Amino acid sequence: MGGVVGLQCGAALTTRLYPTVGPAGVVTLRLCIAAVVLTALWRPGLRWDRATLGTAAAAGTLLAVHHLSYYEAVDRIPLGAATTMEFLGPFAIALFGSRRATDLLWACLAAAGVVLLSHSGIPLNTSGLAFASLAGCCWGGYILVGKRLAERVPDGRGLALAVMWGSLLSLPCGIAQAGTRLLAPGSLALATAVAVLSSVFPYTFHLEALRRLPPRTFGILTSLEPAVGALVGLLLLGQHLATPQWAGVLAVALASIGATRTPGRPRKPTTPGSPNDTSHEPTAGAPAD
Repeated sequence: MGGVVGLQCGAALTTRLYPTVGPAGVVTLRLCIAAVVLTALWRPGLRWDRATLGTAAAAGTLLAVHHLSYYEAVDRIPLGAATTMEFLGPFAIALFGSRRATDLLWACLAAAGVVLLSHSGIPLNTSGLAFASLAGCCWGGYILVGKRLAERVPDGRGLALAVMWGSLLSLPCGIAQAGTRLLAPGSLALATAVAVLSSVFPYTFHLEALRRLPPRTFGILTSLEPAVGALVGLLLLGQHLATPQWAGVLAVALASIGATRTPGRPRKPTTPGSPNDTSHEPTAGAPAD
């Protein structure tokens, strides 16, 4: 939840940076500053096996593409609408990872909430919706890859390496769009706040959550983002919600609460070597090697 709130507050702050550096400049500043902070904290180094380096690179690539597409979307459509479309990725993870009827129920309730939350009589920019959808695909992929990275690296060094790679990928885009404006003192100060709120805190919290939660549960919990985005838009940007949208906020919140409070089916006691013994089977989301 700390990650969700930080992401949305940071996204609201970025609207003040768009006139100066543009969406790509915001992403570059955000990721570069976050990479410096995380590298200083964790000192990841490069002495990793190829599989771990590949996983970190995949996570960093997904972060960079997600950020670029998401902020391009926020530049074209309202924050609540962009975040709602972005939820499609976590929703897909929640849906395809379900193994019980109740899991599907909560995922469908969350989806209904998203539909209500995005209900508006105002036409939305088509390219903005497309960018938001791409951001959702990348966020869904990051949930899966981030889970694998969290299992391979037991601390924040993997995250620091991923963000470092993502910042390098975004750098050419930011320079092309903003040039030397990236170094303006006012832009750097505001971008530092955005980086801490939207990258350092959220992704640290997310990685710690992924160590403790299955991807399905994590995916449905992040379905609170549209609701939080709508509230942040109301409080910080003055974006008001209609009655159906508030109903969507409630539906998404109930789905998240239900998903985390639904008890799992208890395991039957087994003895090693018995047909029910799963001690040698890989757990869901665990590395295959």
